[in-house]
Amino acid sequence: MPAQRKTVAVCACTGCTKRGSSEVREALEREVVAHGLSDHVEIQAGDCDGLCGIGPVVRVAADGVLYRAVKPADAAKIVAEHIAGGSPVERLRYQGPGAAESVVPESGHPFFKDQLFWVMRNKGLIDPESIDEYIARDGYFGLAKALTELTPERIVEEVLTSGLRGRGGGGFPTGLKWKFAAGSKGDVKYVLCNADEGDPGAFMDRSVLEADPHSVIEGMAIAARCIGAKKGYIYCRTEYPLAIHRLNVAIAAAREYGLLGTDILGTGFDFDLEIYEGAGAFVCGEETALMASIEGRRGMPRPRPPFPAHQGLWKKPSILNNVETFANIPQIILNGGAWYAAVGTEKSKGTKVVALSGKVKNIGLVEVAMGTTIRSIVYDIGGGVPNRKKFKAVQLGGPSGGCVPESHLDTLVDYEEIAKVGAIMGSGGMIVMDETTCMVDMARYFMDFIQDESCGKCTPCREGTRRMLEILQGICAGKGQEGDIEKLEALSEVIRESSLCGLGQTGPNPVLSTLRYFRDEYEAHIKEKRCPAKRCTALLKFWVDPEKCKKCGLCFKACPQGAITWEKKQPAVIDTAKCVQCMSCFEACPSSSIF
Repeated sequence: MPAQRKTVAVCACTGCTKRGSSEVREALEREVVAHGLSDHVEIQAGDCDGLCGIGPVVRVAADGVLYRAVKPADAAKIVAEHIAGGSPVERLRYQGPGAAESVVPESGHPFFKDQLFWVMRNKGLIDPESIDEYIARDGYFGLAKALTELTPERIVEEVLTSGLRGRGGGGFPTGLKWKFAAGSKGDVKYVLCNADEGDPGAFMDRSVLEADPHSVIEGMAIAARCIGAKKGYIYCRTEYPLAIHRLNVAIAAAREYGLLGTDILGTGFDFDLEIYEGAGAFVCGEETALMASIEGRRGMPRPRPPFPAHQGLWKKPSILNNVETFANIPQIILNGGAWYAAVGTEKSKGTKVVALSGKVKNIGLVEVAMGTTIRSIVYDIGGGVPNRKKFKAVQLGGPSGGCVPESHLDTLVDYEEIAKVGAIMGSGGMIVMDETTCMVDMARYFMDFIQDESCGKCTPCREGTRRMLEILQGICAGKGQEGDIEKLEALSEVIRESSLCGLGQTGPNPVLSTLRYFRDEYEAHIKEKRCPAKRCTALLKFWVDPEKCKKCGLCFKACPQGAITWEKKQPAVIDTAKCVQCMSCFEACPSSSIF
């Protein structure tokens, strides 16, 4: 019988829930009852561990043991052998690529050991739907300090001292934005949270909301105290149902505890929150478009000035920050701005949450100190590229960002340093690409996204991105012409200089960054009608080199079209008239004899 009460947390993020974590939790609860351990073991829904690629994840808190890809059928073994017997189930335990044998504590895992958890400090430790567990981890202590010990001017000073910059992509100093809004005159002001995260490959803000919603609510309440607002909105896209559910639970609990509403903590301060569900238009991540959407109008940007700090929502002074920015605030107020500024680079302080995805072994949420190299994130934390493929590039900042090649992998996670190599920090999406990625096709994909999401208000963005997409589609289809590259460059400059909002101003970035580092691939498509990565099917014509062919017949078996003829001890032959360029033979060939 265990001497101490054990907590077993089953990750309840969107990814793990989709893979059946609720059923795993129920199965564990049944087994705990069956073994008579109900008084000694608590099975709870935990927040996200960040290991989004191997869920459902189960954490046994007392031992620091993580189990991955757990199924309901595994529950009996975990409870019998580990919870009751004290011996972890080795078959299910997560070690991570490169880990030493028998690594037991979480801190020893390659995925975790180089991370610094400030925004994700409660990961795996609290039930995201329990306000009591958040409070037990110093939750709302920052708000209490802001209300009882600090003046609004002092809050601004602490945030300025921290050096915190907006984590939504722009990197504008948060304290400066708050200072402008606090100085604006008006009886009505608003605090707004941008949770509209729509970048392909980005899931940082959604995950923070699902895992630790009270940290965002607390940050917004502190901001409200700073600028004198009594009302706030969280703009969250409706396709994030779990995040919206947990926000609703958290807001209701905060009201019940007197942490939202009127006379908060008996200080006479009033502030309340409302969730506004957006329809999922990417442009509503732009602050003036987001405000237009809340006002009930079509989400389209407007020229600035006036800036929202002076005329924002319903022409009232407003501040807008994203989820990660607000989640940083409680700890800054509680520990002081100097504490926060002690980590990071000269101009980029604190930590950054990154959504690591693509061709990398450890896919998931990562939080690192500013100043960490991209190489460390991809290789030390991410485990590198799987299947013995070669690293090619990492896309930073989503559709508005750029590609960083291997020669710049030692670039620091720092707003200015990343900009120097042609990318942007963005909201923190990091997509790793290997040698099989066609950079022209990748640029076409992001331009397709930008063109589709353009609101159409300004001509450069609406028409310019469409022309760029047409050129890229032509190149990938084998119809590229001399001069296409120069047209792409000229259009990019015009769109960047003349578009109304950030979507158009940064839209050409994926094209410009791939031209900067992978121009030879564009030229191969246009001049040689060849796709070096073998991804653009219109440019592929497979054939077998009979000298290299191992005569194994694996390509014959893999071909779904019957386009390959083969006999024992004879080299395979591809009928190009039947071939549909599906890549099956290319990927099945063990001797690289198909070209």
